[in-house]
Amino acid sequence: MHNISLNMPPMAQTFNPEHIFKNRCIWVNGPIIVGAGPSGLAVAACLKDQNVPFVIVERANCIASLWQNRTYDRLKLHLPKQLCQLPNLPIPDDFPEYPTKFQFINYLESYAKHFNITPNFNETVQSAKYDETFGLWRIKTIRKKSHESVEVEYICRWLVVATGENAEKVVPEFEGLNDFGGHVMHACDYKSGGSYSGKKVLVVGCGNSGMEVSLDLCNHNANPSMVIRSSVHVLPREVFGKSTYELAAMLMKKLPIWMVDKILLVLTRLILGNVEKYGVKRPSMGPLELKNISGRTPVLDIGALEKIRSGKINVVPGIKRFSQGKVELVDGKFLDIDSVVLATGYRSNVPSWLKENEFFSEDGIPKDPFPNGWKGKAGLYAVGFTRKGLSGASLDAISVSHDIAKSLKEETKQRKKTVAARHRRCISHF
Repeated sequence: MHNISLNMPPMAQTFNPEHIFKNRCIWVNGPIIVGAGPSGLAVAACLKDQNVPFVIVERANCIASLWQNRTYDRLKLHLPKQLCQLPNLPIPDDFPEYPTKFQFINYLESYAKHFNITPNFNETVQSAKYDETFGLWRIKTIRKKSHESVEVEYICRWLVVATGENAEKVVPEFEGLNDFGGHVMHACDYKSGGSYSGKKVLVVGCGNSGMEVSLDLCNHNANPSMVIRSSVHVLPREVFGKSTYELAAMLMKKLPIWMVDKILLVLTRLILGNVEKYGVKRPSMGPLELKNISGRTPVLDIGALEKIRSGKINVVPGIKRFSQGKVELVDGKFLDIDSVVLATGYRSNVPSWLKENEFFSEDGIPKDPFPNGWKGKAGLYAVGFTRKGLSGASLDAISVSHDIAKSLKEETKQRKKTVAARHRRCISHF
């Protein structure tokens, strides 16, 4: 990686020596990786293994910023650790089967240190565009340094998008929310229920985050009401001591997805009972099929259902409107509430900066489903969009690194042949 040009100000302007270094243009002899979360780290480690140079840019000031800055304190991995470890370095044996948030962050930091991965932090991609004339990617970023911002342009052959499906929080609009008057936050800003003791809290959303936030509020003596607007699959985290996810993966090797769904739902009914009588309605489509089609992940229960059965978590239908200190529900009932936590999910931010419309959909997800969604055209790759968790991201990281290494070796080989041919022509000329 080295500077190849400096954008000089027009001669007519007053000369300012500091302005010479304001904009930098940098050639990268390998790929640019956008994002230093688990997906970006996995790609970087695999490229190191292939001796391929790269630059990794990250808009936050740390690796795995989603885990470090936007998760609640009680969070644990929902899947066994062996399904969440990244390539070429397992999660330590002394970690529990379901590591805590802090243990997983420790593992990721150790991973980056082990492979000597040093991202460019505080650097946000503004645009990435493929230049068809030269066959190169041009990635423009803003790098924050102390009290100033520096514009940087990278030029490279390959671009790896590793920003993931959860780059931006989703905040729906609700009628009257500005008139509510109480405290409102997204689940990404929620850390603990410690300050909510005795408070009436409305949790909007019933995915894994909504369930866990509601459970955490209960454990801190708050009074949560959880909005379940439509339907949701709630599965046990384990079936007879085995991870539900592992069991499903094992069954899918031998059975069609619809049959695996039926088996999971029968086992769930045996273990969790009939949850519909508590207001938790199940979708008509099975959990695995629904995830494949819509990306909606089933909830793995870690204790919230018990609180729902006991009435400590109050399940309510959709929201009609907010007013001062209250919420009106679609069934016409009113609830007095003190605070609102929006567990309304996340989305990809790729469409805001990647100037490309063939590989990614309007939602910022690769159009081709797993396992084919990792490679686009013209040196474009994606890691962390599989909807298969960290294990899916790791598989894609390996595929991407091998593909780039192969291309780089072929280009290097071709370059050597061209140089040798020129050299022979020079010799024969004399």
